[in-house]
Amino acid sequence: MSASTPLTTTDDSKARGYRRTALFAAAVGYGLDGFDLLILSFALSGIIASFGLSDVEAGSLSTITLLGAVVGGIVFGALADRHGRVRVLTWTVLIFAVFTGLSALAQGYWDLAAYRFIAGIGIGGEFGIGMALAAEAVRADQRARATSWVGVGFQLGVFAAAVVSAPVIALWGWRALFVIGLVPAVFAFVIRRGVEEPETFVRAQERGEKADGAGSTPISFGAKIAALVKDGETVKITLALTILTSVQNFGYFGIITWLPNYLSEQMDLGVTKGSLWTAVTVVGMLAGILIFGQVADRLGRRPAFWIFQAGAIVTILAYSQFTDPTALLAGGFFMGAFANGMLGGHGALLAELYPTAIRATAQNVIFNIGRAVGGLAPVVIALLAGHLGFGFALALLPIIYLIQFLAMFLIPERRGHSLD
Repeated sequence: MSASTPLTTTDDSKARGYRRTALFAAAVGYGLDGFDLLILSFALSGIIASFGLSDVEAGSLSTITLLGAVVGGIVFGALADRHGRVRVLTWTVLIFAVFTGLSALAQGYWDLAAYRFIAGIGIGGEFGIGMALAAEAVRADQRARATSWVGVGFQLGVFAAAVVSAPVIALWGWRALFVIGLVPAVFAFVIRRGVEEPETFVRAQERGEKADGAGSTPISFGAKIAALVKDGETVKITLALTILTSVQNFGYFGIITWLPNYLSEQMDLGVTKGSLWTAVTVVGMLAGILIFGQVADRLGRRPAFWIFQAGAIVTILAYSQFTDPTALLAGGFFMGAFANGMLGGHGALLAELYPTAIRATAQNVIFNIGRAVGGLAPVVIALLAGHLGFGFALALLPIIYLIQFLAMFLIPERRGHSLD
C-alpha cells in the first residue's frame, strides 16, 4: 500500500484555478454517468411500445448497461494509470456519448442492447478516473471534500435527467432523450483542452512508477490487478473497501428504485406526493455527500464513516416504521443524507490507500464490483417485499450497514497525507 507522508497546505491562485477546473471536469464526467443511467429508465416504456418487448427484455437493457460499466471500469481504470486521467476520461465520455446517441437509431432489441453495452463501457470508467483526478488535483486537507463534490456531480446528473426526460418524451418521443446524450461529446473536447494531468500523476510517470512504488517501466494490466491483492495487508484492505462500495451501491439502488412505489402505493401518497417525498430524499442525499466531505477532512475518514453508518442504521430503521406523511417527509431527508452521504468518501479512501501507478485501476475495479453487487438490490428487495412487505424489507437494510461499520476497522486512517 502507499506509504503516505503529511502534505503541506501551501496554495496560490494558479493552483486554485487548476483545482477548480479539474474538479469541475471530474464532477461533470461522473454526472453524465448518472444522467445516462436514468434517461434509460424514463425511455423504457417508449422502447417497450416501439419494439414490443417484454418487461424482462426491457429490464435487461439496464443490466446490460451495468455489465458494460463493469468491463469499462476495469479496462479504462488501467488505461488511465498508463495514459493519464484527463486523456482517458475524454475517451470514456466520447464513447458513452456516441453510443448513447446511436441508441436513438435503434431498430430493435439486439442493436439497442449492443449500443447500451458499449455506452456502458464508457460509463464504467468515469467514477474511478474522476475520483483519481479530483484526489490528485487538490490539497491533502481538501481531498474528501473534493471527491464528495464528484459524488454530488452524479446526483445532479440524476436530477437533470429527471427534470428533462418527461417534457422531452412528451414533445419528441423517447429517441430524443438519447439524442441529448450526444451533448457530452462536446464536453469531452473541453476537458482535453482545458485540463492538464495532475502533478502527482506526471511525477509518477516520470519515475516510471510500478505498483509497489519502486521505479520501473509501466506495469502490465495483469500486474495492476494482482497488486490489489499482493500481500496479506493489501488483501485485507481491498476486501474491506469492496464491502464498503458494495453496501453503498446496494443501499442506494435498493432505496432509490423502490421508494417512489412504496410511498405512492403502500403509503397512499399517490404519484405526485410520492415523487415529491422521493425528491426530498434525493436532496438529503446531496446534502449528506457535502456534509460527509467536511466531516471526513476535519475528523478523519474512519470517524466520518462510522458516524454516517450509525446514522444510516438508525434512520433507515426508523423510516421503515413511519406511517405519518410529515414523518416520512422529514425522515426521508435524513435517511438519504446518511445512507448515501458516504458516496464521495470512497473516492478519497481508495485514492489514499493505493499508489499512483494503480490508483485509477483500484478505484474502478473495486467500485464496479460494488456496483455489480448493488445491482442485485432491486431484485432482492422486491423478493423480500413480495413476501414480507417493503417496510419489513427496508427494516432489514441496516444489517448491511452494520457489516460496513465493522469493515472500517480493517482500513487505516490516511487523512492529511500525500499521495505516492
